[in-house]
Amino acid sequence: MRYPDPSMTDIPQASAFNPKQAGHRQFIIDTAFELRQQAVSQQLSWIDGVLFTHGHADHIFGLDDLRRFNAVMRTAIDIYAETVVLEQLQKIYPYIFRPHRNINPSFVATLNPYQVTVGVPFDLHGATWTAVRLLHGRLPIVGFRIETADRVLAYCTDVSSIPPESYPLLADLDVLVIDSLRYRHHPTHFTVDQALQQIDHLKPKRAYLTHIAHDIVHADLEPKLPDAVYLPHDGLVVDLEV
Repeated sequence: MRYPDPSMTDIPQASAFNPKQAGHRQFIIDTAFELRQQAVSQQLSWIDGVLFTHGHADHIFGLDDLRRFNAVMRTAIDIYAETVVLEQLQKIYPYIFRPHRNINPSFVATLNPYQVTVGVPFDLHGATWTAVRLLHGRLPIVGFRIETADRVLAYCTDVSSIPPESYPLLADLDVLVIDSLRYRHHPTHFTVDQALQQIDHLKPKRAYLTHIAHDIVHADLEPKLPDAVYLPHDGLVVDLEV
């Protein structure tokens, strides 16, 4: 997630050691297995923080690679998650969160954990973020509503149902990114049809289907999608300024 910081001047070429010169803020949602590969391919030279939706392996097993950003930026990285997810991270990565217990001096990620609470907005460098309760099968997880000065985006991955109380936080969106695993039923993910039903109900100005499986072929599905609904691809940039 990248957005302009109103407190900074936009300078096209940013130094990796001074991200504030860039005029933008950059956040990662989850740390997937291929975090390093994606960071290299997208030339991601700094991040201002990481937000977690839930503690499943495919969303947290890239956490160790944050240490390279520490080295480049020469500062700790803020991470944001529900308490249960922070506890899971601490159990899985004790060498990161309790480095004083490591037998040998280690090059590990330096992280500042912060708790998020569903429905309670918090400010991150000029944008308002709000955790939105979603259900991944029977597992409570979160998506995020992100509000900049004049645009609103919601990111909802790994979701199979939306509790009624969460719909107000998904209203009046400029962009919705929503789980759409495959055509067939799945117990913990929306199907294509279910995702399209949610899009029709929420009526965002634009929507992108994410977490798509290999049996979805872009060339087959994309022409059949409603107006302003798209399939994403690696490296996709969604411009909230237009």
